[in-house]
Amino acid sequence: MSGRAAPAGQRRHRAASIALLVVHALLVPFYLAAGSAKLAGSEKMIEFFDQIGAGHWLRYLTGTLEVLGALGLLVPRLSGPAALGLTGLMTGAVITNLVAGTPSVLALVLLPLVAVLAWGRRDSTLELLGRR
Repeated sequence: MSGRAAPAGQRRHRAASIALLVVHALLVPFYLAAGSAKLAGSEKMIEFFDQIGAGHWLRYLTGTLEVLGALGLLVPRLSGPAALGLTGLMTGAVITNLVAGTPSVLALVLLPLVAVLAWGRRDSTLELLGRR
């Protein structure tokens, strides 16, 4: 092995890959926990969905989509589409929170994180679409 350092482009790519992996690893347990809380009928989740004027069907739907999205992130081939779906879900959450007058800092933080993950995992999405 030579004592040469990797070219700058390779170092940036490696750093970006590691950052993407960290975001990926943080989002999986978050979405599993958040979705599970909604499905289990956490008092806080019931109050929140009542506060925004949504029925419990939306709580169940959101919880199911969050859990399925988290599980999809665990499957390499599905990680891109799962992140893309969670990006759509978080976009809806941000809009719903703003319209209902219950702005959520957490939703505003999660949206760009999951969107970056969807972009970083776009190859798996394109592969499933047969475009790669």
